[in-house]
Amino acid sequence: MNKAASGRRVLWLIAAALFVCGALLVGIVWLRPQLSRTAQQLARLGVWFNNPAARTDWAVLSGVRCRPDAPMLMPTAGYIGFGWDDSFRPGHRHSGYDIFTPDGDVNRTPIIAAYDGYLTREADWRSSVILRHPDFPAIVPGEQIWTYYTHMASADGTQSFVAPQFPPGTHEVFVPAGTVLGYQGDWSGDPANPVGIHLHFSVVKSTATGGYANETDITNTYDPGPFLGVARNADGILVCEGAN
Repeated sequence: MNKAASGRRVLWLIAAALFVCGALLVGIVWLRPQLSRTAQQLARLGVWFNNPAARTDWAVLSGVRCRPDAPMLMPTAGYIGFGWDDSFRPGHRHSGYDIFTPDGDVNRTPIIAAYDGYLTREADWRSSVILRHPDFPAIVPGEQIWTYYTHMASADGTQSFVAPQFPPGTHEVFVPAGTVLGYQGDWSGDPANPVGIHLHFSVVKSTATGGYANETDITNTYDPGPFLGVARNADGILVCEGAN
């Protein structure tokens, strides 16, 4: 290799290294606020798990209407540890609310229907139900939406905590708001990786054909806050708006 070619190679390697370093720097700057918020949320979860009774100011109550004009009831009791568009890891966007039990054990904290709807539990759903709400009159007038409730099973998946009147294969059963759907559990879908005991609750859009969209994609969901009357307080904690 002649000196000119060797020099060009060195310059190319330097330029590539500078590009990578710049991209890393931009990534760190962009991710820093997100990582800091995630760290705070994880730290608060540790405090909550250790002694929920000491942080009643963080808690939401099942069945309450957080704001007089909020269309939906709070679907369970506990601490909203992760909200809509929060992140557990870089690049992840959470599609609903994770509400962690104040009761310290599985199958103790009831989960209720947030709004009148038609319940489906697919044949292979161990811990989940979904409710269809046709022509939803508030927030998204004229649209059909769904509310999704999951983690209602034991960590190993052997015991479901979904209410027995909704067995697998249930379709389009009308339930009024406040109906007990089941109890909080810690089934993640992987027995080797249980989650903390909580309800994952999301507000899901309909597909073009009227079914429910894939709620793991945040673009298929709505922020539950306006539906429940929930907002972040000065410390960034999701609470009933009346408690701000």
